[in-house]
Amino acid sequence: MTASYAVREAVGTEDREACFAVRREVFVVEQGVPQELEYDTYDATAVHVLAVAADGVPLGTGRLLHGADAAGRTGGDASVGSLGRLAVTQAARGLGVGAALVRGIEDVARERGLSAVDLHAQTHALGFYERLGYVAYGPEFPDAGMPHRAMRRTL
Repeated sequence: MTASYAVREAVGTEDREACFAVRREVFVVEQGVPQELEYDTYDATAVHVLAVAADGVPLGTGRLLHGADAAGRTGGDASVGSLGRLAVTQAARGLGVGAALVRGIEDVARERGLSAVDLHAQTHALGFYERLGYVAYGPEFPDAGMPHRAMRRTL
């Protein structure tokens, strides 16, 4: 696979379905997350970001919760967004897609006037997020049966 791809805000039904298909492939099929846990009411109001190959194949996705939707994950701070559901297809791993998605989500957060982004990282991914400037805080906790840590990056 080539490294030719674009990252953009998902607009329209087709883009959102592509985001959900990537999440299904990565979280539900690969990682065994129950489908009823993977999709939630926040999907309707979140900003979804999509990485797409030059030929139109979806490579990755992530979402940003902001405002009241993010409050439960950010300690109630309305100036902090919550990055989540970051997923890259197996075929696209190692191409920089994950980092490009994180930066795309941060751009969306800045556009909405947010000052920082929080996330709940699977512990095996802490190094990835640390390389992108995120700092872990608080204790480890389970989410969907997997260990996670909260992390934050000031924008």
